[in-house]
Amino acid sequence: MLNFDTSTLGTFLKEKLRDYQPEMISYDYGTVESCADGIVRVAGLGRAEYGELLQFENDVYGIALDLGLNSVGAALLTRNESVRPGSPVQGTGRVADIGVGKELLGRIVDPIGRPLDGQPLHTRESRAVESPAPAIMDRAPVDTPMETGILAVDSMIPIGRGQRELIIGDRQTGKTSIALSAMVNQKDTGVICVYCAIGQKAASVANLVTTLAESGTLEHCVVVASTAADSAAMQYLAPYAACAVAEHFMHQGKDVLVVYDDLSKHAVAYRTMSLLLRRPSGREAYPGDVFYLHSRLLERAAHLCPELGGGSMTALPIIETMAGDISAYIPTNVISITDGQIFLESELFHSGVRPAVNVGLSVSRVGRAAQHPAMKAVSGSLRLEVAQYRDMAVFAQFGADVDAATKKLLDRGVRMTELLKQPKERILKLSDQTALLLCLRCDGLEKVPVAQMQSFVTKLLPWLHERHGDTMESIDRSKKLPDDVSQTLRHAIEDFAARWEA
Repeated sequence: MLNFDTSTLGTFLKEKLRDYQPEMISYDYGTVESCADGIVRVAGLGRAEYGELLQFENDVYGIALDLGLNSVGAALLTRNESVRPGSPVQGTGRVADIGVGKELLGRIVDPIGRPLDGQPLHTRESRAVESPAPAIMDRAPVDTPMETGILAVDSMIPIGRGQRELIIGDRQTGKTSIALSAMVNQKDTGVICVYCAIGQKAASVANLVTTLAESGTLEHCVVVASTAADSAAMQYLAPYAACAVAEHFMHQGKDVLVVYDDLSKHAVAYRTMSLLLRRPSGREAYPGDVFYLHSRLLERAAHLCPELGGGSMTALPIIETMAGDISAYIPTNVISITDGQIFLESELFHSGVRPAVNVGLSVSRVGRAAQHPAMKAVSGSLRLEVAQYRDMAVFAQFGADVDAATKKLLDRGVRMTELLKQPKERILKLSDQTALLLCLRCDGLEKVPVAQMQSFVTKLLPWLHERHGDTMESIDRSKKLPDDVSQTLRHAIEDFAARWEA
């Protein structure tokens, strides 16, 4: 049992009371003038900041988005009918922020940091959801690959750590699947993943979280979710909150992959709030600053220089198009902000080519700077060959007579297409991708019937790991493809193809 000296305690308290100097704390109050459709007009609050959290009655919060001379326009973060004209409003003096740190790993939170997985959450640090992008002199070149595990992407449209690569296409063409595969492929690389769901169904988010958990990736991921049931203000905040979470890890010298799924819904949420705030609309009813909406978000992705820790944040924004129209307002905005795009085509998707990457409209402006030497050695002119084949196939489908050289190109193109097909549950290592691309250089592959190509690939890779495990591991370890290793793999593939039986 502990013994306390009551006289000493009394003396201590008297000294504290004697030295205490009361401080006057002033709160800025306003009054609700009107409230409709989640938008509140407040009289007063002359010292409010843009993005400041405002507290209403019954612990309802809003965010200040429109600062006028005599009033403030705010959007409610929660759907609540208790906010009425005449209600008092208090300025918190705090710009919207979110808890950050390793405590978030494996958790699902909303844009203001509240846990959505039913477990308590206590973070030691917080970070404002809006912050300036790193300056040009604070950045380093993008030169390290961010492998997705998808052969068509890593070989033809490589992504580097610190890059912003747009994933664009119509609804239900596999955009989220590509991002999810990229996240799952980071399981053993030390890369932290942040997934931001904007305006999606809660069931879709739950399914994605289940997939991450089953693959063992969730413990290295943070999910920031604002579902379709949330207010427009919450959907507006979601990507900035996810970016703040990723920035915290980047400034600690770590590599982060952040997925924004999707920014089309983000733009619609911002348009909704802007029109209700009576801001003038422009093209396609979007406000004039909608470009700045996404540019100030995506510019925060960077590869920091060694003096700042060398961390990186790679952004994979997703945009949904209508009928493949990439020339619409929001798609062209985001295309001009990012460092390239992966365009998924509905026609390819429905014809069974998965992932349905249109290599003619897809590009990576980082290019081969974000490829391992082994991938550089085998990818070569693959992108050009695939594009030539698909152009030639358009004419061949009309039954036109073709010469021998064109027929050989078409036969090779069919095999290339089959080789690049990849189920979403199959994630390929660098050695697997290198082996498959070497198949294209092997004459023995021509003996394999096209209908059996998928079965050939499915059985080839396990066979190579079983018979030539050391060779495959050396590629994964060194990221290089020396001549002797290349020859060994070529002979192994030709031997397997020569005695292939479906």
